[in-house]
Amino acid sequence: MSGTLRTGHPADPSDRADPADRAAPAPSPTPWPDVSVVSPPGETGRSLRERLRRAVARHGPVLATYGVLKLLGFAVFMYLLDSAGDFREKHPRFGGGARTWDVLGSWDGWWYQQIALYGYDPALEPVPGATGMITLEGNSAAFFPLYPTLMRLVQEITGLGPYGAGMTVSVVSSFVAALGIHAVTSRLGGRRAGLVAVGLWAVWPGSGAEWAVYSESLYTALAVWACHAVMTRRWLTAGLLTFFAGLARPTAVTLVAALAVAGLIAVCRRREGVRRPLLAVAVAPLGTLGYLGWVGHRMGDWGGYSKLQDGAWGHTFDYGRHSLDVLTSVPVGHFDYLFAMPFEDVIGVGVVLLVPVLTVLLVRLRPPAVLVVYTVLSYLMVMGTQQYFGNVSRYLLPLFPLLVPLALAMRRLRLPSLVTVLGTAALASGSYAGYVLFELGVP
Repeated sequence: MSGTLRTGHPADPSDRADPADRAAPAPSPTPWPDVSVVSPPGETGRSLRERLRRAVARHGPVLATYGVLKLLGFAVFMYLLDSAGDFREKHPRFGGGARTWDVLGSWDGWWYQQIALYGYDPALEPVPGATGMITLEGNSAAFFPLYPTLMRLVQEITGLGPYGAGMTVSVVSSFVAALGIHAVTSRLGGRRAGLVAVGLWAVWPGSGAEWAVYSESLYTALAVWACHAVMTRRWLTAGLLTFFAGLARPTAVTLVAALAVAGLIAVCRRREGVRRPLLAVAVAPLGTLGYLGWVGHRMGDWGGYSKLQDGAWGHTFDYGRHSLDVLTSVPVGHFDYLFAMPFEDVIGVGVVLLVPVLTVLLVRLRPPAVLVVYTVLSYLMVMGTQQYFGNVSRYLLPLFPLLVPLALAMRRLRLPSLVTVLGTAALASGSYAGYVLFELGVP
């Protein structure tokens, strides 16, 4: 595994300068400002327009590719909801609502809206008389605070309600994530591969959560730009982004570990000093640790967060026993395991089996270590946790490095073929990544 793939800084121009030029004395300082270097107002306007034109030329294709494919899938998702009509008979908290788009704020989205409106009140409240798996009342403390905090901020600025604010944060974050996926993939395989990777993320199983009141888009945006910062040796930026990722989802511990490994490699190979990587690694876990510590303090139990996830949602780290049960049951048509959702679980099994294949192909490209460590640890964390198995397509959505080998292979396709493949997948994603996730399963 190599951490050197296109990550080095360009050589200092002074290294190529003529020795005589370097020996020349510096010019005397000018006692008065040189007004000749101040651009007239017209020049300033033209400069701003030129920078804007370059930004549009650079980022426009990325935003357009992602936006068009997502809109196709989103439109199909809304059409399927309306034509089936099943959501009208469901509770607004559990995949229902008065309008099709209300579904996007149900399930976890309902909890995020409650937090944005009322804040947290961490507690471990027993369910009266409960003796089975679910023994605790659900509590908002199970949901990390960055996403609902941004929702509240958007509410205050725009006057939107919690649903509109949540959708705004998610949609904007999804485009930021798309730009990051393009930036990372372009460093490894060029701009065309970057565009393909963006298209693949728009149609990936579980991508229905990208435009919903869910935190996946926000977390992916932070994770991908943190990895990009590591690849470009901006260690403090990487540490801060990982810190904020730790306030978005508990799976950020895998990003912390990836940053630590990348920093260790950089120090051992003497590409960096010790101070900046060490400071980044020290800052990175404070978001996760700070929130878990606060929840534990408020509950009067330092393991309160883990107990809440286990007792109220049945989410516990079981070293993969539940995942193995599903993987050995679904292929033979048995759905008698815990939390069975047949249609959603079949898609989940397909995704789970695809990830190791893509990981091997990723490693063969010898990418920076941060991408491999983040991918492998995230996958193991998801597979080692007992939960609604169909959710794995959503939980694995932030594993953007898996898109790199596919993008490098697909970039060879001619444009009509590429448009056909991604366009067809976008239309189909309205079902497998949207409707199945929110209506035939539990997202």
